[in-house]
Amino acid sequence: MYICFVNQTKRNHSEEDLEAMARILKTVAHPVKLEILLVLESHEPLDVSSICAEIGAACQISMMSQHLAKMKVNGVLKSEKKGKQVFYSIANRRLLHVLDCMAGAFDAKSAE
Repeated sequence: MYICFVNQTKRNHSEEDLEAMARILKTVAHPVKLEILLVLESHEPLDVSSICAEIGAACQISMMSQHLAKMKVNGVLKSEKKGKQVFYSIANRRLLHVLDCMAGAFDAKSAE
């Protein structure tokens, strides 16, 4: 059995909070976007070319740029421009804890 511990002080979230949570989850609900988060977790900040290099041969820079832009607009990533390059990093690292909980829950379920 897997248990994910979260410091939870309230469960009555406002409609605005729920909408924000749903937006974030919808934004990362794609395997490539999850992989971007994993790459940035240990290598941030990175530019689009470096993220593609970390992901591998199947990565297309144009598609990666679209993913990064959507993730930035929805508050998952933040960026900093240095010259002509844009470097991306994770806007709120607490999102990684959510992903860890999800991964642990799936690992535990497959072990049952």
